[in-house]
Amino acid sequence: MPLLPYPLARPFLFGMDPETAHELTLGTLARAQGTPLRWAWCNGFVPDPIELAGLRFPNRIGLAAGLDKNARCIDALGGMGFGFVEVGTVTPRAQPGNPRPRMFRLPEANALINRLGFNNEGLDAFIANVQRSRFRQQGRLLGLNIGKNAATPIEHATDDYLACLAGVYPHADYVTVNISSPNTKNLRALQSDEALDALLGAIAARRGELAGQHGRRVPIFVKIAPDLDAAQVDVIAATLRRHGMDGVIATNTTVARDKVAGLAHAEEAGGLSGGPLLEASNRVIAQLRAALGAGFPIIGVGGVLSAQDALSKLQAGADVVQIYTGLIYRGPALVDEIARAFKAQRA
Repeated sequence: MPLLPYPLARPFLFGMDPETAHELTLGTLARAQGTPLRWAWCNGFVPDPIELAGLRFPNRIGLAAGLDKNARCIDALGGMGFGFVEVGTVTPRAQPGNPRPRMFRLPEANALINRLGFNNEGLDAFIANVQRSRFRQQGRLLGLNIGKNAATPIEHATDDYLACLAGVYPHADYVTVNISSPNTKNLRALQSDEALDALLGAIAARRGELAGQHGRRVPIFVKIAPDLDAAQVDVIAATLRRHGMDGVIATNTTVARDKVAGLAHAEEAGGLSGGPLLEASNRVIAQLRAALGAGFPIIGVGGVLSAQDALSKLQAGADVVQIYTGLIYRGPALVDEIARAFKAQRA
């Protein structure tokens, strides 16, 4: 267990502006990873392996993309007990994201709203940080999440995804194509029938070329939104299969506000994550499982604040689970709690 219990640190962090607290935390983790100070947050590791998409996941709990956009803290975050860590979203060129303030807490609902907008230092800096990490050498899995620059017209979005795919391919255990953030204008339009078909067709072709160049086939996952109806989910499922995608991540944040109506900051623009997302995320997971059948990998994410929440994602049809907002509210102990619950479920 961590030497510094998170309940002691949380009041200090929650006394700050959310993005300031986020930057302070990541800066501390980046500086302290690989030093004895890591024991302030490290958990023991709970082995619970599962084979998915041709990969051996060391356990079934992972970190979702978005927390470490620039891949600065892979080793530090991995030390919390995650079997897999996903970093990004990275875009080809550095960009500042949307104007501040752009992150808001809704503590009564264990929720966050963010409209960060893929703020990151660009592909070259991202890859350099990935190369410095030692997480993969420990037998854990690293996912690299790619997107498009805000200034890139939507009709040229594929160019950005292909540039990122080529850059991250040698360094990833799997690559996630993020088409579901609500904070980049028109991005979710890529989930529509023709746009998704064209994008995934181009990605599949480029992956084939890269597999030949690098001598290995890196699995590709697609991350989708919770704000989809059953017919849209069915179309996405069919398109994933048609283009040989290896899995799906369900889901990103929601633009719905019905679960937080009346709370402070509830009407801020951006994606809502945390507790209010659990039901919608699980609904999409169940619909995907029905459409895709058994055996197609699904990573469940959204609204996990407890081991029971995480187990509900497995019950809905997910194979493994990621967290983000739950880590902000519960701290590293949540990783251990979920990992142990998952292992006990299979005992």
